Amino acid sequence: MTSPKQVLKSIGPKLVPFFKTLAIYFVVFIPEDNPSLLAMFIKCLPVASLLLFVLMHGMSLGNEYAFSRRILIGLMFSCLGDGLLVWRELFLYGMVSFGIGHMFFISAFGFQPLNLSLGIPMYIASMFGLSVWLPQQTLIYKMTVPIYTALLVTMAWRAAARVRFFEDLWTWTKLCSCVGGFFFVISDAIIGFHMFYSPIPYGQVLIMTTYYAAQLGIALSVVDSKASYIREEESRKKKKQQRHLLLNEQEGGSIMAGSAGTDIRHRRIGSIEN
Repeated sequence: MTSPKQVLKSIGPKLVPFFKTLAIYFVVFIPEDNPSLLAMFIKCLPVASLLLFVLMHGMSLGNEYAFSRRILIGLMFSCLGDGLLVWRELFLYGMVSFGIGHMFFISAFGFQPLNLSLGIPMYIASMFGLSVWLPQQTLIYKMTVPIYTALLVTMAWRAAARVRFFEDLWTWTKLCSCVGGFFFVISDAIIGFHMFYSPIPYGQVLIMTTYYAAQLGIALSVVDSKASYIREEESRKKKKQQRHLLLNEQEGGSIMAGSAGTDIRHRRIGSIEN
């Protein structure tokens, strides 16, 4: 398991662009009620820098980079969603873009182990939140927000399910994706409440702080994804070899047992004839 010290030493320099662009966003801090191309550009910079971070950890069409490719595409759609959400009238399109991004994140995180005991309470909590939020909304949001929420909660569930504390199979990078998934839920919950229910003091700061933390956590999950893939492939090969050996031993035992039985029958037949 990669230690936090090793992780920081390896990834620290590669995250410098992210923290610089993050500082630019909060220093310039264009209010949400003043949309512009400049606001869109500055808002997209931190996630764009995370795209660079993912690419710096290697990329190819090989299976060993399948996880990284999906995270990369998910971040791309998130970046597009960032730009669209600058304008309130494009909110629906931004939500669609983020929904597509979540589908790629879900694909990266996978469904093993399933851990339904974690997912079911998350879906129940999200349905309760929707039951409070949806009645005041227009028809289009009543139709689309539940779909987006299902994708968001599924993404967070799958990110959390990867962290198996009780089986000693967790890594720091998996923990980062788990934390990132939950920060994404928090950020989107604040957006829904702030924009469509009741304004929250310092709402934009809270939304963007939790959002950038979420994307950082998800991006960090690629750090040892290639090494994890190689370990899993080696483990699968060993298990396959062990199964073949076991089958060969069983077949060999059956053949020997059959030969011994035939020999005994021949002896019995010979003794009867005599």
